[in-house]
Amino acid sequence: MLYIWRYALTLPSHSSVTSKKSLIILALTYWLYFGQLGVLVPYLGIFLDGRGFSSQDIGELFAVITLARILGPGLWAGVADKTGNAVGIMRLGCLLTVLTFSSVFYFSSFWGLTFAFGLMMMFWTAVLPQLEVITMNAVSTSTANYGQIRLWGSIGFICLTVTAGKALDIFSTETPVYVSVGVLSLLFISTLFITAPAKKSKTESEPGSIWRFVKQKPFAIFIFASACLQISFGAFYGFFALYMRDLGYSGQQTGVFIAFGVLAEVGIFLVARHLISRFGVWNLLFASITLTALRWYLLADFAQHISVIVFSQVIHALSFGLTHAVSVHFIHQYLPAAFHSRGQAVYISIAFGLGGASGNYLAGQQWSQGTNAYETFVTAAVFAAVGALSLFLCSKKVMDGKAPQQA
Repeated sequence: MLYIWRYALTLPSHSSVTSKKSLIILALTYWLYFGQLGVLVPYLGIFLDGRGFSSQDIGELFAVITLARILGPGLWAGVADKTGNAVGIMRLGCLLTVLTFSSVFYFSSFWGLTFAFGLMMMFWTAVLPQLEVITMNAVSTSTANYGQIRLWGSIGFICLTVTAGKALDIFSTETPVYVSVGVLSLLFISTLFITAPAKKSKTESEPGSIWRFVKQKPFAIFIFASACLQISFGAFYGFFALYMRDLGYSGQQTGVFIAFGVLAEVGIFLVARHLISRFGVWNLLFASITLTALRWYLLADFAQHISVIVFSQVIHALSFGLTHAVSVHFIHQYLPAAFHSRGQAVYISIAFGLGGASGNYLAGQQWSQGTNAYETFVTAAVFAAVGALSLFLCSKKVMDGKAPQQA
């Protein structure tokens, strides 16, 4: 392991020109990163159910391991910003992720699996913030845009979600972890070939703490709305596959449902830059989060109809795809360059970490082996609605970068 890590650090991390090959490698890395999420996020509940855990156990385990996303991103991003070695941090995170994830084959108890997944998640949080910053910097020196690179993550999610769903119909509920180990190994290998733009000179560094920006009203409201959105995702991430199974849908159908939502996401990434320039950050966030509330209500009351599930999955293009593209854009425009990694880390820590953990725990407490599916998704809809309404506390012009920032 030490030899592999030393070798990874000796590989080139910086390039003054963004080549087509570099962009292809970034696209492949997104494919593998989100492809892994396509295996684990929808089917982790089925894996745990196969291990004999109750819905309350599943919700609590999801919540505990998600808490790692609170501390991890800030720790890794701080090191990346201060050392300027975002690529090295990303490689280390990928290597340690695959090694710690492999320990799930040796644990069977609740706390054993919680430890394995929690430790894996701590290292996993080193990957995406650095990848986002590297990609934003890379496309700034090329004719490509962020959405054109990021959409390959959605394609990877689709491919591996459908594949894993079909595999679950054929093989055991252990399938997701076997596939995950393979994908994580390939992800680490892909990062060995990533190069990033040259390090900034010391004169470009920005003194002070990231928190002086976080406490400003536009950023604070953005984080709150994002956290409410991720809380609302708790029911979907933790129990959608089990919900579909309880309603009589096969594993392959569930995989297709999930893949269809992500396919719609691909289209959004292709036009995200145009939508942001046309409608602005505030309008897109409000519309996307409001429609997410509608999405959860539809799943609560009408999930027995395939057409309703398909329509709700189309909204996923906005619930995740557009909100993510808009959020990355907002952070990149709102914060000085020296704080980009830490800004992404704060976003992931609070929104996905604290918000995601809260949503997972709450959904697990409500689900009750599926008997409270309606109440669980209605609660998710309420949180999404609160997030959308909170945006009215912030000026559109300030959030869109068309007015001076408020101290």
